[in-house]
Amino acid sequence: MAFTITPTANPIVMNETPNRNLALDLVRVTEAAALAASHWMGRGQKEAGDGAAVEAMRLILCTVEMDGVVVIGEGAKDEAPMLFDGEKIGNGRGPAVDVAVDPIEGTALLAYGRPDAISVVGIAPRGTMWSPGPAYYMNKLVVGREARSALHAGLLAAPVSETLSAIAAALAKPLGDLTIFVLDKPRHQKLIADIREAGARVLLRTDGDVAGALMAAMPNSGVDVLMGIGGTPEGVIAACAVRALGGAMLGQLAPQKEDERKAIESAGLDLDEVLTENELVRSDDVFFAATGITDGVLMPGVHYSGEGASTVSIVMRGKTGTIRKIYAEHRLDKLRSISAVAY
Repeated sequence: MAFTITPTANPIVMNETPNRNLALDLVRVTEAAALAASHWMGRGQKEAGDGAAVEAMRLILCTVEMDGVVVIGEGAKDEAPMLFDGEKIGNGRGPAVDVAVDPIEGTALLAYGRPDAISVVGIAPRGTMWSPGPAYYMNKLVVGREARSALHAGLLAAPVSETLSAIAAALAKPLGDLTIFVLDKPRHQKLIADIREAGARVLLRTDGDVAGALMAAMPNSGVDVLMGIGGTPEGVIAACAVRALGGAMLGQLAPQKEDERKAIESAGLDLDEVLTENELVRSDDVFFAATGITDGVLMPGVHYSGEGASTVSIVMRGKTGTIRKIYAEHRLDKLRSISAVAY
């Protein structure tokens, strides 16, 4: 019997050959950092936990098929085992990329056993990540995809009630139902009071504004908005995730000391410029991975069992918009027998 294949009326056209999803390689990086750091949870030793995570991250990053340069790292090179700005990482055989890392986002959260310490990595094509230079602090506003239409540059300087009203309208929910992530710092006393006066709810954390930006941008996290001043490098890392998630972000440099202000002006950076996620990372071809270290809103932390440990990670690819949550069980005895990482 002969069969005839009839062409469909709307054939699928492949515009681009699928290529490697580097986010699935990056999750091994953040898992290793989280597992190494988790031994230091609650021990009160920030530097020890950070050092363990940095070294684990470096070892696994060296195996990733990419030609990477760290744009957002630990600053100038010194004798500590840090991933420093300008360091070349990857095996050198893959795509040329900028790399943003935070082996432990929330070192104090880890040291004191508080929620939402995570390990994060973001990458984008070479030359597309904005470099913060001497700028340490940035005023930020982050929302998810459903509220991105509400954001415009003027909102950073607008009264808090006006900003939250615009976001609530975009989300089609009462302002009183909004939850706002804010870092619990003395500089935010007025911001917190203004949010409460407007009628919204506040989620406070002592550290971790990358995690806060993720909460604001992720659907169904329970957090609608991130507001306030946090780290500038963390802003670039967060922009990788915000782009991948389709959310929106505004950022403006906010120096906290006069010497920082002078250094920013000397570097030719504009203190009045409001940057969006598209200017902080100038490509949608971004990859992002985060693994929980301590239990939190976004995901559980590292949990130990008799045979090993489990981790939960979020991985994203901006070009496809794909978001994965990955649960992994790790046999630590086997890992220790084949790896130099201090699992």
